[in-house]
Amino acid sequence: MAISGAVLLCPPLSLSALSSLWGYGRKDEWEEAEKAGEGAAVKYGDVFAVTGELAEQPVAPGDAAMMQRAEHLVTGHTQKGGPASIMQSAAAHNERAGFVRHRDVVGRRCEPTPVGPPLRAANAGSVTIGEALEVAALVAGDEAVEQSDAAAIQAAEARATGLHETPLGGVAAVAQSAAEMNAHTQWQSGKTTLREVLTGATEKMVADKAATMEDAEKVAAAELRNNPETGLRQGGVAATVMAAARLNEARLS
Repeated sequence: MAISGAVLLCPPLSLSALSSLWGYGRKDEWEEAEKAGEGAAVKYGDVFAVTGELAEQPVAPGDAAMMQRAEHLVTGHTQKGGPASIMQSAAAHNERAGFVRHRDVVGRRCEPTPVGPPLRAANAGSVTIGEALEVAALVAGDEAVEQSDAAAIQAAEARATGLHETPLGGVAAVAQSAAEMNAHTQWQSGKTTLREVLTGATEKMVADKAATMEDAEKVAAAELRNNPETGLRQGGVAATVMAAARLNEARLS
């Protein structure tokens, strides 16, 4: 996912169905759908076993990029014929046909508007801290934001931006507010989730950088300090930043 000094004017639709796509790729059905309708968009319902609004949306390049990152961090590689490769093929078809643009997410066409200076570039091919946060939105997105999550996100944003203060309106500030509200919300259905906070994290941060083991250790320490009894959340912020750091370290070795 390219780093850019831009924000999206329209928010993405909920990615709640994306985390259920693992292992449900229907490559044969998509290939048949593509052959049957050269002028038609390939939709999520053509590719995965999903229903409802998401099924009718054309597969978007932004989602394909996020799924590739998530699959790479979880498995260590992009699986041939797996969800990420299927999404990439479908998204490429839709982009060539003009149904989506390169930055689109879940069928929403969003125009980027420059804001402030460009973000600090990360090492080419490396997984950034912002991208790791977006993977957490996919893997653990249904979980309600807790204080330990907010602390980990704050540490991650600080490492990514190099700032000692939490930027107003940044991903860490939003996470802290969500954690405080969730602590006083009785019903689980009314709590803010990690997906709502972390989706589009790279656009919410003023800068980004490739994740390192030092970054991962700082983020893990922050999460553990605020939740010492249960440890790190599986697929959560610290876990995905650690996975990104290991992947980057392996790439450079």
